[in-house]
Amino acid sequence: MVRPERRTRGDLVAVAMIVVAVLIGSGVLWFNSDARATISETAAEPLPKPPVPTSVPGALHEIWRAPSPATPVPVIASPAVVTGNGNEVLGHDPLTGRVAWRYARDIPLCTIGTEWDRAVAVFAKSQNCSEVTSLRGPTGERGPQRNTDAEFGTRLLGDGTYLTATGRRSFETWRSDLVRTQQYGIPPQLKNPKNNIERPECTYSSIAVGHERASAIENCPGETGRVTAIKAHPEDDEKPEEIFSVSLGSRDAAVVAVTEERVAVVMRDDPQLVLFDNTGRVVATHPVRTGPLAGDDNVRVESTAIGRRIYWHTGADTIALDPKTLDPLWTVPDTLGAGTSLANRLVMPVQGGMAVLDPVTGARERVIPVDRGGYTGPVRLNSVGPVVLEQRGDTLIALR
Repeated sequence: MVRPERRTRGDLVAVAMIVVAVLIGSGVLWFNSDARATISETAAEPLPKPPVPTSVPGALHEIWRAPSPATPVPVIASPAVVTGNGNEVLGHDPLTGRVAWRYARDIPLCTIGTEWDRAVAVFAKSQNCSEVTSLRGPTGERGPQRNTDAEFGTRLLGDGTYLTATGRRSFETWRSDLVRTQQYGIPPQLKNPKNNIERPECTYSSIAVGHERASAIENCPGETGRVTAIKAHPEDDEKPEEIFSVSLGSRDAAVVAVTEERVAVVMRDDPQLVLFDNTGRVVATHPVRTGPLAGDDNVRVESTAIGRRIYWHTGADTIALDPKTLDPLWTVPDTLGAGTSLANRLVMPVQGGMAVLDPVTGARERVIPVDRGGYTGPVRLNSVGPVVLEQRGDTLIALR
């Protein structure tokens, strides 16, 4: 019979020292981990959907406001209205402004976008905007996360299927699980990059997305502007798949909209809207009136809204574009933004109020007074239920 080994006092001391070392090591890892530096306060109950409005009201008054410099446009992760300030993301009840959920890191926010009924928040580390987290609208629960190479000043643009992060040196696209489907350009922090694009020396001054495509204005040595359209999800995610790329002959161009058949580009040095087909051929040009633009975008993103039409704010007017051909259909002069849908009507910000329009014809039915105090800049709209949201600079205002 084998007698069991006896444990000496020294053995017990050694085991205790090992346990203490493991606990200390785990504590150090936790102290320096992202988990310790994260606050995730989810909603006790999912936010209810707000009522569907049956008509546009006769008056609109401010019901709440919140600082939100991280949202260039009003962000809705249905049914939450999402704001971002400093290092935290807040999900609000649209009817009251009550904070239903909160997500925060110990690093600053870069921007917040939305797709797949989730808010997507990008946080900054020392070299770029690299920490990406998706948050479910009703509760604020975390969804997929990723690390990325996005630049400071990035914007997130959704096309209904994919989400694209803009950048001057590179831009990339993610699917709903936040797996990257394409990267175009050379990220500044990338060492020994695989050079899979034809013009690695170019930078990008404007980007737009639509119909699982992205289009950019490239600024290349020896050229005066170039417009390029690519697939958001090419067959090989290591090699971009161009649809077309042609020179523009314009030093002040921006992509307005992208469809399955066309790309619309505004040339502000000779104010006109130029329409390209999938071969890069110019199929139409239309004169437009442009106005001063906010100069705080790292990459220019034109102010547009999607409804029965594509509504584009030129900086002076709002133009309705055909959702397929991108031809202009009608124009509303002297507007402050692209507009949004409310109770089967289009509401559009104008000086001193909100114009109510027929979304098919653009006919103005009336103007609802809105007191914006001394604010005179562009107004970007969105809506959820009966609430109209205005992004005025760094502040989000809810109207009802």
